[in-house]
Amino acid sequence: MTDVPAETLRLGYSSLTRKRMVTLLAVALCLILSFILDTATGPGGYSLQTIAEVLADPYAHGARLKVIVWDYRIPVALTAVIVGAMLAVSGAQMQTILNNPLAEPFTLGVSAAASFGAALAIVLGVSVIPAIGGLLVTVNSFVFALGTCGIILLATRLKGVGAETMILFGIAIFFTFSALLSLMQYMASEDQLSRIVFWMMGSLSRASWDKIALGAVLLAVTIPFALMRTWAMTALRMGEASAESMGVDVARLRIEMLIYISLLAATAVSFVGAVGFVGLVGPHIARLLVGEDQRFFLPLSALIGALVMSLTSIISKAVTPGVIYPIGIITALIGVPVFVSIILTTRRERLG
Repeated sequence: MTDVPAETLRLGYSSLTRKRMVTLLAVALCLILSFILDTATGPGGYSLQTIAEVLADPYAHGARLKVIVWDYRIPVALTAVIVGAMLAVSGAQMQTILNNPLAEPFTLGVSAAASFGAALAIVLGVSVIPAIGGLLVTVNSFVFALGTCGIILLATRLKGVGAETMILFGIAIFFTFSALLSLMQYMASEDQLSRIVFWMMGSLSRASWDKIALGAVLLAVTIPFALMRTWAMTALRMGEASAESMGVDVARLRIEMLIYISLLAATAVSFVGAVGFVGLVGPHIARLLVGEDQRFFLPLSALIGALVMSLTSIISKAVTPGVIYPIGIITALIGVPVFVSIILTTRRERLG
């Protein structure tokens, strides 16, 4: 077989890198446009020009419009972007370390645990951390989501536990907390039950500048941490044996990434409630566009996850004028077909 000249390989690699960079820039541009449209969409029927003028000068059209745009619409739009990025990045890294395209916070029980934590606060007023006042529901959901990730993390320390066992463990956690959540719903009053259902559907209405700041700082800290391990994560996608032969400490890498994933997933769910499939859709689309190279796969997953949530936010306000639908319903409608397509694709690959 004739060897391919080194110059040809170099040019091919440079061309592939340029295409991947163009893809990143194109998705980033779509995200910016979606963010602007999300800010401009909502009750009131204000024109895009009016919104743009208020963005440039908050008091250009009076204090009322300033409050609508700067105190509600922009926080909601930014929260959608940040939460979408956090869910997609955590899903992408879960799929990588577990070598399973179906892994994400929702399917591994993190969202179910967070929902149970919220229900515990709503129905019984029980707090896992005392003296937190109005943050009872948010803090409870965060602690339970983080605790679930911690349980999965501890499972990695058991002898003989591989990626498939961890996935089954996550599914068991999902059904356990779903049963406990059903128990809380059974015990709840009519008002409490409506609050639980609202939480489970997911909502951006709890957006605030404090949450945006916390989410932005978390992403600014965790994404560079993950990018420093892109080579090891890419090697892991070729199989544990191959990664170990290249000098990767697979066990340590899994623990580090699970801690990192736990913080992102728990924070995202505590902000907006149980929103499924964003952590599945974002990485899946990114993988189709740029492959498994983590240098491009990870940032593109974050951008696509943010774009999906931003578009979801727009749809939730645009379907019925004056009505804002829960985002969890929309992400599920988008995610289920993708979920089924992944299952069918994986099955064909195994049979082939």
